[in-house]
Amino acid sequence: MSRRLDVKELHNIRDLGGEITKEGKRIIPGKLIRSGKLEKVPEEEISRMENMVGTVIDFRSDGEHAREPDVIIPGVEYHHLPIVETQAPGITREGEADIDLFGKLISQPDKARDYMCDLYRNFVLSDFSIAQYARFVRILLDNHDKAVLWHCTAGKDRAGMASVIVEEILGLPREEIIEEYLLSDEYLADDIQFLTSFIKRRANTDSEEADLSLGYLFGAKREYIDTFYKTVNDRFGSMDAFIEEGLNLTDEEIKMMREIYLEDSGSIKE
Repeated sequence: MSRRLDVKELHNIRDLGGEITKEGKRIIPGKLIRSGKLEKVPEEEISRMENMVGTVIDFRSDGEHAREPDVIIPGVEYHHLPIVETQAPGITREGEADIDLFGKLISQPDKARDYMCDLYRNFVLSDFSIAQYARFVRILLDNHDKAVLWHCTAGKDRAGMASVIVEEILGLPREEIIEEYLLSDEYLADDIQFLTSFIKRRANTDSEEADLSLGYLFGAKREYIDTFYKTVNDRFGSMDAFIEEGLNLTDEEIKMMREIYLEDSGSIKE
């Protein structure tokens, strides 16, 4: 299982190091880090991040990226790779567009869940999104001295699917990948509660339907990742075909990724 890192203001930052593949290898610690946005990283954490991270990949939209730019970490190479081509309220944080969406769905939990499932479906159906994830994987194919950190806003949807893709390429068991994805619900629990309370006050409601709807809009749910996998199978036939045809990875490149990021399980000192 991934390890949550203790970095102030980053509630959903974790190192994939230590995860075990189906072949008994382990992801090397300090190489692959997923996170939420870096805009609020406090000054006292910058030097620590400088020692830890060499590359940052920002999956947010142009608007998100401009409104809340990442902190500058000395020596870090930055890449901006928006995963969605247009606004996707509920995933992209677009201010009034999000508020409008919450107002429409706050008392309709089934529609809120279906809306999020559609967004995850589009990660696979959108050629733009697939091309951006393919660019992300190409960056990982370089052997980086320090960690590669990728993030969106909350670190659960766009960054979450990036993590799923990496873990699939490296050969992790499917159920462990799903379990790791669902950790965002636990790590973001306080943030979700804060946002839910704020939206409910603004909408002047305290209904159970609002709690359910906003939980779907702000959370990481099993239905979402199941939708992602089902859409992969529907469009490509299998995850292996998605990696080969969608991401354009050759067997040699998959082998290279595994050589860069995996090691024998007994070689990690606990």
